[in-house]
Amino acid sequence: MTLKLPTPASPFNIGTRGSPLALAQAHETRSRLMAAFDLPEDAFAICIIKVMGDAIQDRPLKEIGGKGLFTREIEEALLDGSIDIAVHSMKDMPVEQPGGLLLDTYLPREDVRDAFVSLHAKGLDDLAKGATVGTSSLRRRSQLLAKRPDLNIVEFRGNVQTRLKKLGDGVAEATFLAMAGLNRLNMTDVPRTAVPTEDMLPAVAQGAIGIERRGDDGRAAEMLAAIHDGPTGQRLAAERTFLAHLDGSCETPIGGLAELDGGTLRLRGEILRTDGTEVYADDMSGAIEDGAEMGRAMALKLLQQAGPDFF
Repeated sequence: MTLKLPTPASPFNIGTRGSPLALAQAHETRSRLMAAFDLPEDAFAICIIKVMGDAIQDRPLKEIGGKGLFTREIEEALLDGSIDIAVHSMKDMPVEQPGGLLLDTYLPREDVRDAFVSLHAKGLDDLAKGATVGTSSLRRRSQLLAKRPDLNIVEFRGNVQTRLKKLGDGVAEATFLAMAGLNRLNMTDVPRTAVPTEDMLPAVAQGAIGIERRGDDGRAAEMLAAIHDGPTGQRLAAERTFLAHLDGSCETPIGGLAELDGGTLRLRGEILRTDGTEVYADDMSGAIEDGAEMGRAMALKLLQQAGPDFF
């Protein structure tokens, strides 16, 4: 069967959130598809879909529904055929997809590290006792309090530009962003310091772009296969299995990172109490093909150490 490629008259519809970072990720997806099939830009349409997570900015995610707030409306558009594929930040994705949808395509992963962002300080050690740090991430909040229980942590939501404005307005002395987002937006002017993963384990799948499609859409499957990055998929198989067995959501502080070295996969994971008073962590290595099983085993080990009421 010959692949029916999109045309300007009948474009391939790419669904995305409307934030600058989400649009940059959709544009990267479009560029890779254009190159893979030698197609013009107008053979693709970027379709911006408003999601609840972007509409509500004054409350923590755990109070309004968790990770699905960034995906629900986009997935509904995918299911009803309004769009052909959906582009997501993988760290925002629930571990289970709605029936009929598949998430099996990943672009090459960006820098996984967190960025310490401040107009005055270079790192956490530069902050005075009791300094105010803004973050909307329970993981970052918990990691910060584990290292610096003296800090005043305040809710800090919004896109990169919004958070930088809050720093300028003195709402907080520092915040944390993903290095991947800053790189994809080419925001070289942002005063940031990359935090080693040994000091702050990133969110599961941080820095990765995932592309979702309908399970019965053979054309989308064939097109996406041309731009899929295998190593990123191998890493995320381990990380997201780890997350799935911890029942990870926006209410559970979890860090996880898989790295490849030849035929070996190294997986690190940690779970934390929200106040930072307890941290359970593990580090294991094995064959790449065993990554998902390593994720499962690590999750069960940490849950056993932490006890049934940890989360």
